[in-house]
Amino acid sequence: MEATTNYSLKWNPLEKIGFRFSFIYLLLYIVFQNNGAYPLWDVLMQKPNEWLQKLVPWVGKHILHLPYDITVFTNGSGDTTYDYIIVLMILITAVVGTIIWSFFDRNRNNYIKLYYWLSVAVRFYVGLMLINYGLFKIIKLQFPSPSFYRLIQSYGESSPMGLAWTFLGFSKGYNLFMGIAEVMAGLLLFRRTLTAGAIITLMTTANVMAVNYFYDVPVKLLSTHLVLMTLFLLSKDLKTLCIFFFTKKTVSLQPVLQPHFKQKWIKIILMSFKALVIAYAFVFGMYQLFDYQKQFGEDAPRPAVFGLFEVFYFEKNGTSLSPISTSNRRWHYIVSEREGYLQIVKMDKSSEYYDAKIDTLKQIMTLTNSEDTTKTFILNYKISKSTFDFETVIQNDTIKGNCKILTKKSFLMTNRGFNWINEYPFNR
Repeated sequence: MEATTNYSLKWNPLEKIGFRFSFIYLLLYIVFQNNGAYPLWDVLMQKPNEWLQKLVPWVGKHILHLPYDITVFTNGSGDTTYDYIIVLMILITAVVGTIIWSFFDRNRNNYIKLYYWLSVAVRFYVGLMLINYGLFKIIKLQFPSPSFYRLIQSYGESSPMGLAWTFLGFSKGYNLFMGIAEVMAGLLLFRRTLTAGAIITLMTTANVMAVNYFYDVPVKLLSTHLVLMTLFLLSKDLKTLCIFFFTKKTVSLQPVLQPHFKQKWIKIILMSFKALVIAYAFVFGMYQLFDYQKQFGEDAPRPAVFGLFEVFYFEKNGTSLSPISTSNRRWHYIVSEREGYLQIVKMDKSSEYYDAKIDTLKQIMTLTNSEDTTKTFILNYKISKSTFDFETVIQNDTIKGNCKILTKKSFLMTNRGFNWINEYPFNR
């Protein structure tokens, strides 16, 4: 492998030390915190992750002396104690590795070849990650439309993350806008469009990081590293961009120097592999997302009895119960929105969740408590266009009720619509 003509550049000591640290830190983070960016990476890392899940709790207990054992690993949250210890271990390894590397390799002029391969790893990590996130937004899977439960929940009762998810999930247009902006990270996958892609991606990832920080979304570590990686990709052009934006001098951007291969077949293999990875990200990614859309998104099957039923009359053992807000005996809402599930919301805002089997011919629902499968009862119902009446026996208590049927359009948030003209602000 021969270098191109500019490979004789001499880096200053700070540039070399900064690169050594970045090389170790970023590669280790990509390897151990891949988050599904690279295709099939989870398969390759299955055994190393098993070792890591033994090592990290040991470090937490015997070195960091944490007051609790680590039993929770990366899940829907990427900000677990487990994840923070991994990042700490990567940071310490990078610092020690940089010192050792700097001592034994202090006379080297530059690391242009290694920089190219590191930039490839970082470009594809950030690019593939954001393409995936962007596609999720374009077809509105990450931020679904507000559910019935969200619509009956007050702002004050939602978590900061729940508030953010409701805000972002309300608008299909804004989801599309965010999704396209994130998919533009695909520009990072090509050297000639790297800088343009990095500028766009920096704005996108910085916004994601801000939402995660200020709305307590547990993806702070990942979003912070996406910003840092994007800044790393921009760092080579930082001086040129400053000259362009703040002076009248003429400048031009230089692409990342690519190693030159004597054997053509090596370049053909690398180009083919790159094409396969990009095709996998888009083609298989879209196939997978549409499948998720049918299972969990807005195209998911609805229950045979669908709707939000607000209980305006409730009777228990022949006695009518008043709608007192502190009562945990009287039902307030019945939520039937997902196939196979049903939720009962009490007046005190507590909820019970049930697995539901609906027989529309007999007009009965067989409900099994999701937490205690021994608790099962039959709910008989009658439904019309605007009302839902029910009767059941639960643990020897006879319960009857009458409900009015609410739809998504029953709420101001979802019936307000878009308005070009507003004579006065409509802020409710």
